[in-house]
Amino acid sequence: MTTEQDKTLGALKAAIQMEIDGKEFYLKASQASNNELGKKLLVKLAAEEDEHRQVFEEIYKNISVERGWPGQEFHSDGGRGLRTIFARALEEMDSGIKAMPAELDAVQTAMAMENETYDFYKRQGGLASYDAERQFYEALAVQEGEHHRVLLDYYEFLKDPAAWFVQKEHTSFDGG
Repeated sequence: MTTEQDKTLGALKAAIQMEIDGKEFYLKASQASNNELGKKLLVKLAAEEDEHRQVFEEIYKNISVERGWPGQEFHSDGGRGLRTIFARALEEMDSGIKAMPAELDAVQTAMAMENETYDFYKRQGGLASYDAERQFYEALAVQEGEHHRVLLDYYEFLKDPAAWFVQKEHTSFDGG
């Protein structure tokens, strides 16, 4: 018979592996990126995946030893760090960048991974036995959703930098 603790530990193991895989993917993709924006963005995503893994490992250890979800809260920056990197790097770039098909593919893969992780965390939040557990998974889902939005923005930029700049400038002029 599977206990509640076993289910929670199993979910945490899966989450730890997802974060390890995500970090590895982002580091490889950053090395293959042909532009500075991509490198910075992907390295930052790798670092966030590693932060998540560390938190999961601490929670796993706590549940294994103390048999309960820790009371600590996970605090996400809501993607502000990624947005800041993205905005700063764009200030130094022009609209003449050419994306390599492999980089577009990598960003699409990354978006799919973020969606999968988002769905996993939303599902785990719905199954949570403790309020702290539910809040933790919900905060992670928000952060993964923001990762996806930043990657989508980057993808649109790579596909057509000139149109992306026009769209962003238009948005700022009309207040949208």
